[in-house]
Amino acid sequence: MLIRFFQMLRAAGVPVSLTEFLALLEALSARLVGPSADEFYWLARATLVKDERHYDRFDRVFGAHFRGAELAFEALLAADIPADWLRDALRLRLSDEDKAKIEALGGWDALMETLRKRLAEQKARHQGGSKWIGTGGTSPFGAHGYNPEGIRIGQDGAGQRRAVKVWDRREFANLDDSVELGTRNVKLALRRLRRFARQGAAEQLDLDATIDSTARKAGLLDIRMVPERHNAVKVLLFLDIGGSMDDHVRICEELFSAARGEFKHLEHFYFHNFVYESVWKDNRRRHSERTPLAEVMRTYGHDYKLIVVGDATMSPYEIVQPGGSIEHWNEEAGAAWMQRLLASYPHHAWLNPEPRERWDYTPSIRITRELFEERMFPLTLEGLDRAMRALN
Repeated sequence: MLIRFFQMLRAAGVPVSLTEFLALLEALSARLVGPSADEFYWLARATLVKDERHYDRFDRVFGAHFRGAELAFEALLAADIPADWLRDALRLRLSDEDKAKIEALGGWDALMETLRKRLAEQKARHQGGSKWIGTGGTSPFGAHGYNPEGIRIGQDGAGQRRAVKVWDRREFANLDDSVELGTRNVKLALRRLRRFARQGAAEQLDLDATIDSTARKAGLLDIRMVPERHNAVKVLLFLDIGGSMDDHVRICEELFSAARGEFKHLEHFYFHNFVYESVWKDNRRRHSERTPLAEVMRTYGHDYKLIVVGDATMSPYEIVQPGGSIEHWNEEAGAAWMQRLLASYPHHAWLNPEPRERWDYTPSIRITRELFEERMFPLTLEGLDRAMRALN
């Protein structure tokens, strides 16, 4: 089983050597980690991956190889059933009819005020139920349960994707800009936006003009030079990362990789769900190295074309409400920051990987489309083509 894992890592472009693989086997034989899939993951990554740029590829191969093979993996490590399996088994299971009977608290202010009261009153852990902060219930606060409008506290990853705020520190992987499979058609669509202009000093040989001028001078060599052709279009790419965008990582990586190859003047930034007062370049350092949005607008001129990529699927509070960000307390609503951004870059478009037929049924998508003056296009080849025409 591990030999196939080794081969898949090599095929995915992770430079794993046979020596490193043997070191992993020796560590397993010496039982350096306990009977835990998580511990094996950290051991394997530390042993096999020497460059953090390959972490995302390792994660994808690890998930693809071990998905559905948990029993065999635990037998390999002679393990008991992990505690997280038992916790998953206790997660709340509700029918559609049951979900329809559960009511939201009635708005942002009521939700935040009730959370303050629960934090002041609650003294112990709770499992199930509909009131306290706990797990596996229908309370608006907690983890592994269900509520149409709540605050997620202490849960790894998304569940029902109905939370309006998340009380956890999250880590996202950078999009891989070297993805090549499937990018050819994307490149062709992006090429509609590309234009060239003669810029700078005359330093490139103009062969046709040189031949013509030499012939006119009876064979006396007359070399003609022209400025080098530069790609004159400038692109500012904003990429939504994490949460519901995890479903669209592949297509976003293909777009990012294609854009990298097509535009010499490309600057990219990440955000989560909606743009607020700051964005970031590196998801591994997004909590410590952020770029103020005001600085972005000062640094990059109005001639940049703004492309935002995201599913625009979130609680409407995240767009229109101060403090509505799912991860931090924003003093101003996301809509205010987005309006400033669009005013700075009049040539703009939003690319949405969600199917077009869902847009009219998602309030946050409707609000975002209005902010973007209906310049939202599906992240398909046809949608890319329309977006590039609109940006031109």
